[in-house]
Amino acid sequence: MKLATKLRVAVLMGAVGLVETLCQTGAIARFTMIPPSEMASSLWRLLYAGKLQTDMTRTLLAVCAALTAAIVVGFVAGAVVHAIPRVRRTIDPLLSAYYSVPVFVFYPMFIVLFGLNDIPKIIIGFLYAVAAMTINTLNGLDRVAPVLLKTARVFRMGRAATGFRVVLPAAAPYLFTGVKLAVAYSFIGVVGSEFILSSGGLGYQIGFAYHNFDNRTMYALILFILGLVMIVNMSLHAWEKMLMARRGYQ
Repeated sequence: MKLATKLRVAVLMGAVGLVETLCQTGAIARFTMIPPSEMASSLWRLLYAGKLQTDMTRTLLAVCAALTAAIVVGFVAGAVVHAIPRVRRTIDPLLSAYYSVPVFVFYPMFIVLFGLNDIPKIIIGFLYAVAAMTINTLNGLDRVAPVLLKTARVFRMGRAATGFRVVLPAAAPYLFTGVKLAVAYSFIGVVGSEFILSSGGLGYQIGFAYHNFDNRTMYALILFILGLVMIVNMSLHAWEKMLMARRGYQ
């Protein structure tokens, strides 16, 4: 384990230990927050009982749909915009200001258009994630070294071969960053939408627990979402490091 990884683990464990101590000693009131150990035990009981399996499945399917669409559309949009400079000059200011618009304001309109089902929250999750993927695709394509493209032309490689064997490997770190951000934004969009108006899902259950002062269920579900996103992003990070190591980068 590298030193940086050890430091990250130590900081995380120290923060959890500090919160645990503050909660156990009463410095943080139980009405406000329960100790992390109780969050974990409550989550285990919920998972073992299977009470929220339907809500978890519903939320995760919506996140997967939003994430998949965001990655595909974001990558294609980034590649197209990068290939057309005139469009790039028009789109750049819009992308810079994209997250200044609260996407959740469109949720009632989507409910009117598509009904009270999972489609509106999938669209919200998609809208949150697609910009991050597009921006990072553009950043990755911008940073492909010109010498690599010249080398591809020297070897008389076609567009498809150049794209798959030169451009994509060179832009891979930025694409991985876009995917990792898209994972987080998809969860934010879907779970946040379930808070507002939904008939089920993890966000709905968290909101229901909050309004009923059920801290055990609320924090257990928050811990589940946080842990799941961390596991996915850590897996993507490990995959990225493996690919970079195969290319000779440390």
